[in-house]
Amino acid sequence: MVHIAVIEDDPPTSRQLCGWIAGARPDARIDCWFDRDSAEAALARERYDLVLLDIELGRERNAGVALINALNKRQAGTPVLVVSAMPAAIYRSIMKALDAWDYLQKTTFGEADFIETFLDILREAKARAAMAPATPAAVADELTLDPLWQRSPTWRGQRLNLPLTAQRILATLTQRAGEGVSYDDLFDVVKSGRNRDNVRKHVSTI
Repeated sequence: MVHIAVIEDDPPTSRQLCGWIAGARPDARIDCWFDRDSAEAALARERYDLVLLDIELGRERNAGVALINALNKRQAGTPVLVVSAMPAAIYRSIMKALDAWDYLQKTTFGEADFIETFLDILREAKARAAMAPATPAAVADELTLDPLWQRSPTWRGQRLNLPLTAQRILATLTQRAGEGVSYDDLFDVVKSGRNRDNVRKHVSTI
């Protein structure tokens, strides 16, 4: 069983996201919270396998930011998926700086895109947990990528904290090193926001 928190102030959107999660992971225990205070109290007493949250909750424009900061203080490393109407071109990098694992902009993705991102995060979190007790590997001299993109890439032994889409783009560029890579090639690994501005944003993050 996985324990998921969905923090979204719009009831229809919350129901839709919870329905998608339940369809993808019938074993999931899902807690739904609609305001910052209730969500913050839940994050203080529960340990979640993944927290999905909106940035704006009610009249609080940056409630999601406060919740991520609170979560980082209590349970650092908990996967956070931000689903917000705020423009990804601006907010993806901000959320990434706060250690959110990925960012989806509302109206730019469908059920299949959401489920793929959601399941990818759960797989990566499971892989990281499995690796945690292991003895650290010798420091590598350059970039190391997991071909299944279930573990974070590393550069000279240091983990690169990149969104999953950016990891896929990085893998594509690495596999095609020395060659020209077109936007159409990169669109194949971008699950939502398939446009040049979005691709350029991911490349800038890399």
